[in-house]
Amino acid sequence: MAPKRSYDDGCATAHALDIVGGRWGLLIARELLLGPKRFTDLRGDLPSASPTVLAQRLREFVRAGVARRRRSPPPAPVHVYELTEWGYKLEPVVHALGGWALQSPEPPRSAPRSIDANVLSLRVMFDPEVACGRTVRFGLNIGERRYRVCVVEGQLHLSRGEPDAPDATLDTDVPTLHAYLCGTRSLHDSLDSGDLRVRGDIRAVAELPMLFRPPQHRTPRG
Repeated sequence: MAPKRSYDDGCATAHALDIVGGRWGLLIARELLLGPKRFTDLRGDLPSASPTVLAQRLREFVRAGVARRRRSPPPAPVHVYELTEWGYKLEPVVHALGGWALQSPEPPRSAPRSIDANVLSLRVMFDPEVACGRTVRFGLNIGERRYRVCVVEGQLHLSRGEPDAPDATLDTDVPTLHAYLCGTRSLHDSLDSGDLRVRGDIRAVAELPMLFRPPQHRTPRG
């Protein structure tokens, strides 16, 4: 294998790029932000990445201390990859980079995104001013994926798994969720069609478009 390339520059930015700047690096980090994944899960969520390149980047992440490989506990003991405490500090970098790209003169191309990438976009849509002081917990089920979407004292927490005592749980798909949050599809229509199913407090679900909406759809305050 050819030696890993380096910028050979003493700047901390160059060092960061040496670690995560290679092809697929930040996208692998993005896919691990909501929790551990198996190699096969990463392959499914990043289908354009070859198995060889994906395995190589994961090995580099483990060597650099960005991620670790461990065996999950029973009843399904399999090897998974997860970010280290230091690796999780890439989250604001990933979101800031995405926010910067949204201001590009050329909008992002319309290509498929992983389910995790769509769930992570809730952080960009989250309105902390509306959420100030509020606590509400949602379970979000998209296909076989389970997510926790929790606002605790105005702070958003996203992760993979089942929330404890959610106010409501939503079973839906990505297009329906985004259409509802963006205001192009009503709650009544989504429920009536069966594309959205709700267990729990329907009033909490009715408030979701206020908590999560694209910045361009928000009313300026002050």
